[in-house]
Amino acid sequence: MSLKELLAVFSPDQWDIPVTARKVDVVRNEYEMPTHQHTAGQLLLTLRGSTACRVFEDLWLVPPQCAVWVPPNTPHCNRITARSSVCLLFIRQEHIRLLPATCCTLSISPLVRELIKHVAALPPEGIYTERSERLIQVLLDELARMPATGLRLPVSSDSRLQSIAESITEAPAERKNLSDWARYIGMSRRSLARLVVRETGLSFGRWRQQLLLVMAIQMLSDGISVQQAAWNLGYESVTAFITMFKKALGVSPARYVQKYFTSPGTEPES
Repeated sequence: MSLKELLAVFSPDQWDIPVTARKVDVVRNEYEMPTHQHTAGQLLLTLRGSTACRVFEDLWLVPPQCAVWVPPNTPHCNRITARSSVCLLFIRQEHIRLLPATCCTLSISPLVRELIKHVAALPPEGIYTERSERLIQVLLDELARMPATGLRLPVSSDSRLQSIAESITEAPAERKNLSDWARYIGMSRRSLARLVVRETGLSFGRWRQQLLLVMAIQMLSDGISVQQAAWNLGYESVTAFITMFKKALGVSPARYVQKYFTSPGTEPES
């Protein structure tokens, strides 16, 4: 089902069931869903490609095998890139339990991913079977155990910062410093530094690092080695890249790949 078809026929608030889900494939063009909200909480799981969810002035980035959680009655806008596949999971308010009260990006285990895909494949009447109810119970229990990641990227409507973000995305290995970027957009170094803090709440270096972190996870999920990801992102050494990654997410890139992108029993790449 395409996203446009889903929007035309499906509303998460229309079903009187604890959990419902739909799988969406975006084949050709990137699609941005208009800002909306619903009484059900939403989990947007990326299976393939890249998605993002804008909530107020924050952009929650969702690389493969991660999901963004949007609490009930929260205005949000989903953007799904071309050649992407996602699952939208909706949980009625009274069944949310221990899920976060605020928007966040979650790392999703293989078990939870498969449970969500199973629910998305069920016909509406299939959700009421005893077996499905047991599986949904397990899904809700496991979701509450999924760790939050540091993949929040504050965004700005300022065209100058958007231009910098796009340039970094296109050529992440280019190590321009703050002065270089200030000249690029025609500002003084001090003015750009103040602008970034005012618009995002982060220093320029921290804001840029968040963007590189998301790109790193995208590369790792696509099967690129830790070493190659480090070179692609312009790090002077693999050690520097691993240190950044571990500081941000609490584990090394290899352990992160082993936990979220490989089958049980697979040894991480050294």
